[in-house]
Amino acid sequence: MKVLNLQCAHGHGFEGWFASNEAFETQLAGGLVECPVCSDTRITKLLSAPRLNLGAVQPSSEATAAPNLPADASPDARWMHAVREIMARTEDVGDRFTDEARKMHYGEAAERGIRGQATREQAEALAEEGIAVMQIAVPAALKETLQ
Repeated sequence: MKVLNLQCAHGHGFEGWFASNEAFETQLAGGLVECPVCSDTRITKLLSAPRLNLGAVQPSSEATAAPNLPADASPDARWMHAVREIMARTEDVGDRFTDEARKMHYGEAAERGIRGQATREQAEALAEEGIAVMQIAVPAALKETLQ
């Protein structure tokens, strides 16, 4: 397995794992490699030190559910980490978001972390009722299961 340092035309850096350099080139030519932050397919390979993934590493007893970020992690990496944490710790209620938020606010449903979709008007109506909501831009790559 080859681990490559990649960057999109917007400057977002990320890693890509490929069976070989040829596999990367084939996927790149087919438009299958995209930025996990903005979904841009204009990707370039950056210089990097060789790194091979040769097998599974046994987690230590101190391992946590989310990987620790290095102190010098880029703002993009920190944002992706934060969004992954939010998605892992909340329930996706989809277009039922406003209904579920109201039910929790008025004690008709158990309070829990939820996420979903709401129009600007729906979010404003919730705010007028005293229900706090926060809009978060979720990169397209995190909306579906990564392969």
